Amino acid sequence: MKFTEEHEWLRVEDDVVVVGITAHASEQLGDVVFIELPEAGTEVTKDEEVCVIESVKAASDILAPIDGEITEVNEALVDEPGKVNEDPTGDAWFFKIKAADPSQMDDYMDEAAYNDFIG
Repeated sequence: MKFTEEHEWLRVEDDVVVVGITAHASEQLGDVVFIELPEAGTEVTKDEEVCVIESVKAASDILAPIDGEITEVNEALVDEPGKVNEDPTGDAWFFKIKAADPSQMDDYMDEAAYNDFIG
């Protein structure tokens, strides 16, 4: 897995990148009560806002970590946004993106570097 400074995790599965938020981000947000997901088929550009998460504490944006096309979204989160608090790095992924330029993944931290970052 790779990690962004915006507390997203990225996991490569075949030819797509699965994107979610880290346990640290989930804890900082508190209880997640609403998630607005992008549409599958949407073309996105790195650092473009693609999701909105609302919790009892705050609203937060999820940014596209790479250029590409959203191939799938986790519709289960619409009905059960609290999954983000229960399993942020597992079942609570947000979307899958087919990378236009896979080398953009090289810009992100590995787990050890991320743990140092949140320190």
